[in-house]
Amino acid sequence: MKSKIILTALLSISLLSCAQEAPKVKHKKSMTTSGENLKNVKVVNAEDPVCHMKTAEFLKDTTVYKNKTYGFCNTYCKDEFKKNPQKYAQK
Repeated sequence: MKSKIILTALLSISLLSCAQEAPKVKHKKSMTTSGENLKNVKVVNAEDPVCHMKTAEFLKDTTVYKNKTYGFCNTYCKDEFKKNPQKYAQK
């Protein structure tokens, strides 16, 4: 009986730790952007590196990291990128 409880606890912990690896970004309802898409801006990414939304149609914000311009769907994703850019930057 104890071994089943211990096994269940260990499996639960391992499942929870695996579930936390994939970041799930939920955009805030009140995002701070200019409200307009940026035009004629060349970025190195076709999708937002944080939430993976296509930025070609919804490019709202940019930042430069290692002399490359990255585009984002909103300021929230840009701020997340700036916290840990090497995690999200293209290799």
